[in-house]
Amino acid sequence: MIVLAFGILLTAALFIMFRYSRKALKEEAVLKAETTLEATLQQIDNILLSVEQSAGNIYWDLSTHLYQPERMFVYSRELVEGNPYITGAAIAMEPGFYQDHDPYFMAYVHRIHSDSLVTDRSTIIQAETFGNIPYNQQIWYTIPMKSGMPCWINPLKEHETEGEAIITFSLPIYAKGGRKAGVLGIDISLKDLSDVVLAAKPSPNSYATLLGSDGSYIIHPDTTKLMHKPGCRHLKEYVSPSMAEAVKAMMAGETGYRYFSGKDNEGYVFYKPFVRSEAPNRAHQDLGWSVGIVYPEEDIFGDYNQLQNTVFIIAIVGLLLLFILCQTITHRQLQPLRILTKSAQRIADGHYDETVPDGHQQDEVGRLQYHFQQMQQSLANKVSELKQLTASLKDRSEELTQAYEQAKEADRVKTLFLHSMTDQMIEPSTIIITDATRLHEEGKELEQEEANQLVDEILKQGKKTTELLNDLLDASQKLDSSKEGNS
Repeated sequence: MIVLAFGILLTAALFIMFRYSRKALKEEAVLKAETTLEATLQQIDNILLSVEQSAGNIYWDLSTHLYQPERMFVYSRELVEGNPYITGAAIAMEPGFYQDHDPYFMAYVHRIHSDSLVTDRSTIIQAETFGNIPYNQQIWYTIPMKSGMPCWINPLKEHETEGEAIITFSLPIYAKGGRKAGVLGIDISLKDLSDVVLAAKPSPNSYATLLGSDGSYIIHPDTTKLMHKPGCRHLKEYVSPSMAEAVKAMMAGETGYRYFSGKDNEGYVFYKPFVRSEAPNRAHQDLGWSVGIVYPEEDIFGDYNQLQNTVFIIAIVGLLLLFILCQTITHRQLQPLRILTKSAQRIADGHYDETVPDGHQQDEVGRLQYHFQQMQQSLANKVSELKQLTASLKDRSEELTQAYEQAKEADRVKTLFLHSMTDQMIEPSTIIITDATRLHEEGKELEQEEANQLVDEILKQGKKTTELLNDLLDASQKLDSSKEGNS
């Protein structure tokens, strides 16, 4: 009962403690993930803003030298060399803009990518060498030429580039009179952007992703998932439905987090839409991107679960040790009670002289054993006295029985004697009564002689009766004397 009560209290205390600890860890993970999300979004926006500002800075000088085609390569080079995040810059003019040059004029400078951001000597590539289709058919050119507004183009597929995944900032170029003369396209390598996004790790095994508006992955640590299929369809094939729900929420521009459970891992997905910050002369464009952080549950609750298992093991071992200790102490403390129980059973079976062992404990059980020992000794003395009294009563009973039998015999003899004497007294008494009655009734008519005879007969019978009475009195006195002697 002690172990059970202690176990219940310990379980309740541990349950409350671990529940609030788990809640605190989850809140800390949420805060850490939200902070990481915000910092990641800010870093992405800073990169995009730096590219936009670089484009804006070069645009004003470019517009004044728009009709100097040789300077277009200089501007492209300056953009690539001036911003470490820019991997390529292209100034593509409207076909036929330069009459003295090839109708399809594009000044494209591309940085050879390396693990570091050290600028290499750029290689000038003619328009026909960029991609597999003419530049005026590529979306980074056609979209701004159609809208007349600067915009960011979602990652281009590899067959549309020089073999490297990029995102492009396209800025329409206007000539005098407001005519659209071409497009300034600035490329950012997804690898460089991935280094920034994937570095956002709130825990060792977590990772960040950048999702496009169509649900495809722009940035993901698993490169096989990049830009192949829309995210939802891809997730249905490879991960759990709960992750697909999270992707749908990201595509809808929602902010929050969801729990997911997959074949290999489980955890939480924190997501937030990418919103570009306000800046002067910055175009308001909703890219539809969303940043997500996959936070494995093991990173959040790994140490917690290990601590919980350790504490539970310690608690179970402690309860077992407590149970064994209580059992040992209880067995030792109740040993005198078992001795008393055995002695009490022996006494109940009639062994009143059974000796109760001496106790050496000074507690309540020891005092109980001592008083039980005193009770047994007192009971043994009382039983001995009762045995002696019983023997004396038995002897006295035998004497009383014998005296009773003698009294019964004397009463019987007395009764027989009385009956005999009574029978003897009936005849003289009858004669006396008869003669007396006759004298009374016929006294005057009787002769003197006859009357005398009746008187003599009465006296004779009276004497006889007196003798009988004397004999009865003598017998009674003898019987009384005999009873007193027996008593």
